[in-house]
Amino acid sequence: MSVFVVGGAGFIGIRLIPLLIARGEQVTCMDINPNAPVLAALGDKVKLLRGDVTQFDDVMAAMTAARPDRVINLSYMLGSEHAPHVALKLNIVGMDNCFEAARLVGAKHVVYASSLAVNGEQYHYGERAISEDDFRHGHVQYAMHKIFNEFQAQDYREKFGMIITGVRPANVTGPDKVRGSVDHVNCITQPARGKPISFPFADAMRCPIHVDDVAEVFARVLLADKPKHAVYSTGGTPISLGDLADIVRGFLPDARITFERPSGGKEISGNYLIDNARLVQEFGVQYRPYQERVLQIINEVRAQEGLLPVPG
Repeated sequence: MSVFVVGGAGFIGIRLIPLLIARGEQVTCMDINPNAPVLAALGDKVKLLRGDVTQFDDVMAAMTAARPDRVINLSYMLGSEHAPHVALKLNIVGMDNCFEAARLVGAKHVVYASSLAVNGEQYHYGERAISEDDFRHGHVQYAMHKIFNEFQAQDYREKFGMIITGVRPANVTGPDKVRGSVDHVNCITQPARGKPISFPFADAMRCPIHVDDVAEVFARVLLADKPKHAVYSTGGTPISLGDLADIVRGFLPDARITFERPSGGKEISGNYLIDNARLVQEFGVQYRPYQERVLQIINEVRAQEGLLPVPG
């Protein structure tokens, strides 16, 4: 099967593409900067193309040449601090370019990255896990763009009968994440380097999920012929930064993690209680225990720094 990955040289893509290749798929990756060492090491197992998703001609030419059965778009601007014109061009126009090109070349299934950000703050729902059917309270730039992406997908499904599926990752974590929601990442990676780190609130809540797990979710959803639902939430592990700090200290007793205040962050935290039953039931995904993932990240960072690994 031919798979076309837009933004495949990024944080998630460099984990997804090896999974697809291991499953025997033929992969083409289009990225504005396709020179990721991980992908280059795959040699002729993946075709790497330089292309700008905001330029329809780039997307159409590359996709026409690849003639993919499956298309996935991972190209996005994380965060909400970007200039409106720049962010909209990538997040909205870029997404539409993928949908339209996939329609014209006859791709059988298109997958795109949405986000838990569409849900907004947890207080809108109380202390309950929210599902994909709940009202979306997201209001910042990033969330509003993701909400509109979900509408774009619905519009293409209804008007052209396309199969387009969104995946809403929670707070994706990994040793090399540097954009978007990163406090839960820095709480692990900075102490692993022997550096201090401080946060405003110990009770600020997150719902981390390891990038390897997210890549596996994308692979399973992408390779399905016709998923039962239009959107799937990955879920993750609801945890406060204070509790995460305790896990890190369990592995690194000398970790210098401090908080300005013990409380005040929970009530303004984004969505952290997530019902991912439809994903688990349909695709059978299972995540490794979060504590194991924390140790994995610590030791990956320590290896990069030339430090000894921490025993489990």
